[in-house]
Amino acid sequence: MIPILASLLGSLAENGLGLLSSAIQAKGKEVVENTLGVKIPDNPTAEDVSKLRELQFAHEEKLLELGIEKAKMELAEMEMFAKAAQSDADNVTDRWQADMSSDSWLSKNIRPMSLIAIFIGYFLFAMMSAFNYNARESYVSLLGQWGMLIMGAYFGGRTIEKLAELKGKK
Repeated sequence: MIPILASLLGSLAENGLGLLSSAIQAKGKEVVENTLGVKIPDNPTAEDVSKLRELQFAHEEKLLELGIEKAKMELAEMEMFAKAAQSDADNVTDRWQADMSSDSWLSKNIRPMSLIAIFIGYFLFAMMSAFNYNARESYVSLLGQWGMLIMGAYFGGRTIEKLAELKGKK
């Protein structure tokens, strides 16, 4: 967002001109100016704010319509994000199910082995700390991030798989 526009939106919001601010965010300053037939200053003075307040009151219905359009756009974006997240989760579940139906011992056991490796790493860092050997903080931090990721995927993924199996049986 252009800094001038951000400043204008902040100024409008601070002065109780939320409808006008929302309409500008939704459609842009030029569209709102053309729709209302006025020029909105980039740095409104107290007198400008008073005039804009009257303008907002006079055109409240039109500004509400523009604000509703903004809300609809945001809702569509959220729905698209939710669909993408669900698709990603479905793809992960499908991959894990394919791994479990494979004849390969490694593909069936890679998740538990990864979890065990992370626990061994934690244990080694704990022992190093107990005997006053310093490990680099970046390694400890990285191991912690991997641990959270693997534990979340393993335990969360297994829960999803079990729920999918139960749902499939019904």
